[in-house]
Amino acid sequence: MSGSEAKRRGARALGLAAMLLAACIPQAHSAQAPQRSAPAARPALPAAPPLLPADAAAQRLLEARIRELGRNFQGVVGIAVRDIETGWTTSWNGERYFPQQSVSKFWVAMTAFQAADAGQLDLDERVTVRREDLTLFHQPIASQIGAGGYHTTVGDLIFRALTQSDNTANDFVLRRAGGPEAVRSMLERFELDGIRFGPGERLMQSQIAGLQWQPGYSVGRAFYTARNGVPLERRRAAFQRYIDDPVDGATPDGLVDGLARLQQGELLSPRSTRRMLSIMAQTRTGRQRLTGGLAPGWRIAHKTGTGQVLGATQAGYNDIGILASPEGRYYAVAVMIGRTSAPIPARMTLMQNVTRAVIAFDGNRRGGGASFSR
Repeated sequence: MSGSEAKRRGARALGLAAMLLAACIPQAHSAQAPQRSAPAARPALPAAPPLLPADAAAQRLLEARIRELGRNFQGVVGIAVRDIETGWTTSWNGERYFPQQSVSKFWVAMTAFQAADAGQLDLDERVTVRREDLTLFHQPIASQIGAGGYHTTVGDLIFRALTQSDNTANDFVLRRAGGPEAVRSMLERFELDGIRFGPGERLMQSQIAGLQWQPGYSVGRAFYTARNGVPLERRRAAFQRYIDDPVDGATPDGLVDGLARLQQGELLSPRSTRRMLSIMAQTRTGRQRLTGGLAPGWRIAHKTGTGQVLGATQAGYNDIGILASPEGRYYAVAVMIGRTSAPIPARMTLMQNVTRAVIAFDGNRRGGGASFSR
């Protein structure tokens, strides 16, 4: 739910400034944002104002569309949408845990920014990334690490982790921010429910493949070679265990709650909120996921996640973000595909259609009579 009108306008202005810096069948459900026992600094929120007829009709249409998209997708998917101004949320599989994969980099960056706000971490600190810091899979920074390492700042590594989904940059920031326990402590302290945080890329990706991490896996294609040597049955069992109970799992409802609270300025200082949203608005990965459904004038700040593949099945194909209308209304969106063999274009189409559904909802709640494009 939103706070007072002044708070809503302040949050809207803050989010707009940040955006402008970047050119099984379950039941679907909808609800107002859940009330929780908040930290002492978080005031109690008043009840939401009565809905206008156009708002109620728009909500029913969006609920039906999200249910349709979730039911018809060829795979296990969770979808959630939150109207950040009012707190109203609708979701499909909203309380189910899905593998986050690189979506979890969002929480690492959040923890680092909170540490910076507390004076415990200097984002301008000069650091050196060395060969022994390399992880596995996507790590563009690897090509820049010479014999003397790569000299940069913690803030630059956060930027790389969010915009490029660089695993080495992310793991380096994670260590500087205090490791996995620091992230879990942050999630608990701010009562960010429905979010788990795993042991870091090296350990988690090895476990998913039925391996135990070895430092040599970060060199060349050593990890792929080792993974190919795992007996298929053992690898399949580890893969399925991860899908069934992901150590880095998150619920779509929990994700949109975290996104909304970031946008509203509840989790970071105003300066860090602007910086975090600005970085997310420059994300280069997943340009045909949620981003592909944007209409002219709409913007998005988002983070993608992509998991391992076994045979034709992928564990984790995700995108979460904050959509901003041209007029400055904000919507938190999460699309989490936990397991699918659907072609990648079909996955992208699903995500684009969720974005289009939110845009149509925005028009319908104002009596615009917008329709859902397919």
